[in-house]
Amino acid sequence: MSFFKKIFSSEKKETLDKGLEKSKSSFFGKLSKAVAGKSKVDDEVLDNLEEVLVTSDVGVNTTLKIIERIEERVSKDKYLGTDELNQILREEIAGLLSETNVGEETEFVVPSDKKPYVIMVVGVNGVGKTTTIGKLAYQFKKQGLKVVLGAGDTFRAAAIDQLQVWADRVDVPIVKQNMGSDPASVAFDTLQSAVTQDADVVIIDTAGRLHNKVNLMNELTKVKRVMQKVVADTPNDVLLVLDGSTGQNAFEQAKQFTAATEVTSLAVTKLDGTAKGGVVIGISDQFQIPVKYIGVGEGIEDLQVFNKYEFVDSFFK
Repeated sequence: MSFFKKIFSSEKKETLDKGLEKSKSSFFGKLSKAVAGKSKVDDEVLDNLEEVLVTSDVGVNTTLKIIERIEERVSKDKYLGTDELNQILREEIAGLLSETNVGEETEFVVPSDKKPYVIMVVGVNGVGKTTTIGKLAYQFKKQGLKVVLGAGDTFRAAAIDQLQVWADRVDVPIVKQNMGSDPASVAFDTLQSAVTQDADVVIIDTAGRLHNKVNLMNELTKVKRVMQKVVADTPNDVLLVLDGSTGQNAFEQAKQFTAATEVTSLAVTKLDGTAKGGVVIGISDQFQIPVKYIGVGEGIEDLQVFNKYEFVDSFFK
């Protein structure tokens, strides 16, 4: 199939391969057990495969779609050997993901007609929100864009300090207030500062609590409303950060947050430390929200633009 062409640089691809190592070895360990002693793809193999995909955090709905596609291949090709299963899976998952026109980017880009381009980052505490903001700032700055950070998570003192560390590391300006300040006020100041500095990109952190959806909704709505007083039609992107290592819990968080606010893109982090990388396939398919970024390592360069073909290629390599 023509899905797989060389897109990333070899260095980036190497990082992705390495980042998915645990997920891959867990998946293929299960897969080889599922087809042990079988020479062709029959109903029993498909049942076993279904279990492998579900237990690899691909998600039930996405798994059923994949199985359906493979069943079609089996009935069309009549005889499919289990030795071909890896290649078939790779092609059918890429085919499934290619039905949406997202996950095709290869570079960190922002639209040039929106200035400043405002990204509001949401997600529960501990998912890697602040780290994702820092790494994004680094990538945009590397491209020569002027970036301003806003420390809108005023609920935790540590969040403000952590973002300051990243701002210093990447050498970008940060707008912050004291702990307990009104997050909307921080967002307002950040946008005013960004406009004054003629910044290209603004990234605003928000409080990571989801214990009360109504409060969260009200807070995020207020932050958006106040931002729009400075720059109309902002934020341009509401980025939800999910911890990939939590598997199905990441699905649950995505459901909760999309119910609480209008999420326009996703970042899935911590994929290098987990065997639950299959969750990215399920999330890409299930939510009509694009996965934009994935975290595949600790390093500052290890936040990558999510490209579905490169991801599937690395997963089934």
